[in-house]
Amino acid sequence: MNRRQVAALFLFTFAAFCLLGACKQPQSTVLAIAHVTVIDMTGTAPAPDQTVLIDKEKIVALGSSSSISIPYGAKTIEGRGKFLIPGLNDMHVHLTGAGEPNGSHDFFLPLLLANGITSVRDMGGYLDYLIPLRKEIEEGKRLGPRIVFAGPYLDGDPPFFQPSLVVSNGKQAADNVHALVKKGVDFIKVQSQLSREAYFAIAQTCRAERVTFSGHVPDRVTAWEAAGAGQRSIEHLTCELRACSLKEAELMRKQFRVLATKATTRQSKARQLAWQREVLDSYSPEKAVALLEKFRQQQTWQTPTLILLRNDAFPVAGLNLTSDPNAKYVPAKFLEGWRRNFEQQMKNTGPEEFALRAAMLEKSLELVGMMQKGGVRILAGTDSAAPYVVPGFSLHEELALLVKAGLTPMEALEAATRTPAEFLGHLDSQGTVAVGKNADLVMLDANPLADIHNTRGIRAVVLHGKFLDRAALDQLLVNAEKFALVN
Repeated sequence: MNRRQVAALFLFTFAAFCLLGACKQPQSTVLAIAHVTVIDMTGTAPAPDQTVLIDKEKIVALGSSSSISIPYGAKTIEGRGKFLIPGLNDMHVHLTGAGEPNGSHDFFLPLLLANGITSVRDMGGYLDYLIPLRKEIEEGKRLGPRIVFAGPYLDGDPPFFQPSLVVSNGKQAADNVHALVKKGVDFIKVQSQLSREAYFAIAQTCRAERVTFSGHVPDRVTAWEAAGAGQRSIEHLTCELRACSLKEAELMRKQFRVLATKATTRQSKARQLAWQREVLDSYSPEKAVALLEKFRQQQTWQTPTLILLRNDAFPVAGLNLTSDPNAKYVPAKFLEGWRRNFEQQMKNTGPEEFALRAAMLEKSLELVGMMQKGGVRILAGTDSAAPYVVPGFSLHEELALLVKAGLTPMEALEAATRTPAEFLGHLDSQGTVAVGKNADLVMLDANPLADIHNTRGIRAVVLHGKFLDRAALDQLLVNAEKFALVN
């Protein structure tokens, strides 16, 4: 065989190997989002025509599309006309409030992901469920958001919600906090029924354990005291309008007399309404400014959950049980409970009470706007799945309410992205769009800085580096709807 024949045989064999795949380039694991406008949430202006490279769940490159070279074989997503933001956080949910054993799996999680929520803070739930759920997500066995959790509430006797651990004294505080830390909770959740002794013992034990505590300001404690005790975040603005009153001490005494009064429903309700009216009438702008400065100095963060106040004042605005398109995702047993709750509210609440609730909402919106201007840090949270609060969708409503309170769309977005990452100590890995951060992203059809309602127009979600297009998100919603029909 001469040289020409040997060369021809070699070329033939090489070509055959290539046809069989032996010479193929290794398949790239890179995901590229090209020509997209990036709102990175670092404080800089939106950057148009950017390309983002993602590999192994991390952002590995980010820059102008002319400067970024997309690797051969990368999966490329066209982003022209789209806007890329960090994944959203809901900083107040109750995953196990969705029921056992599949409530969170089949109802809660799909709705969160379909709405661009890639991280949540669970504010009270069953550890026997939350611990394995988080593990499954972290190991890639289940699609879901990143989760931090508190486990059972710490509350007085009797506790208002379950699961709860009763704390009546210093020993119970120490025992329960130590036990929860040992089980791996990320923080401690405090509730409204706690006594002063129990509350301050919890605060002291948390300092010793170097674990934070968040939650309600107990009825027997002032918001000023809670900030001084080191409470990391206050939920639902609990006790804060009372704290802005010129008559706070008197209002606290009256509050417990109202609660302790054994009177007819009509008499009791009249006293409650009189008390709420007095809270509003004695509001002091000067006291409010002083309180917010205390929060700023003590770094007491706020999760207003304005959607709860809105639904309390205007229940039909929360969930119209016959026409709201989101109602179909709520399991039947939940929906029936919400329906009964709504009917009872409408039966027992008159125009005067609804007007007073609306006034409380307006004053709360004003207070939240003052917080933002005064340097108090705000977190976006919803209390899903409270009545009329549909997981996922409700966060977009909360963002709109934050804007109504006086935040700019950028500031509202920060409350659901960068600010939660700072609060949790995770800013090195999430909260902004930057090289080295987790690839948890949301692609929007329109600019959310022009209109905060544009956060609802989700084209795709990147979760742990996995690209979920609109079809995949729609399938999550279909699955949630099917589950809701039979549960």
